[in-house]
Amino acid sequence: MGSNTSLFLILILGVGAMFLMSRNQRKQQKAQQAFRANLAVGQQVMTGSGMFGEVVGVDGDEITIESTPGNRSRWLRAAIAKVVEPPVDDEELEDDEDEELDDDIEVPDDLSSLDDGPTTPESDTEDPGHK
Repeated sequence: MGSNTSLFLILILGVGAMFLMSRNQRKQQKAQQAFRANLAVGQQVMTGSGMFGEVVGVDGDEITIESTPGNRSRWLRAAIAKVVEPPVDDEELEDDEDEELDDDIEVPDDLSSLDDGPTTPESDTEDPGHK
């Protein structure tokens, strides 16, 4: 009787694990279907085979992608793997970093506002043997 109970528990745990895994997979599939359904002209995309391009036409399940100016190809909607965010220009990134640095650092006009650093008792007193 004890072995039947343990077998039953193992089966219940296996079915529960399969249910949780399939539920996560269904959520991912629904999310991909939702983004494919909302593809629009002007978006940067990547196909499942790794080709990058801009969506220039949407006609039902057919998506037209322009990878380079004048080079267009037609793809099935299901072949689009993901929407790609446009790259950030290095100059813009450097300008943002420079602005952040300028705001964070205060540079004094003269050295009078800086302290001399920590003082130790030995440096404050004169050495009696040294004149």
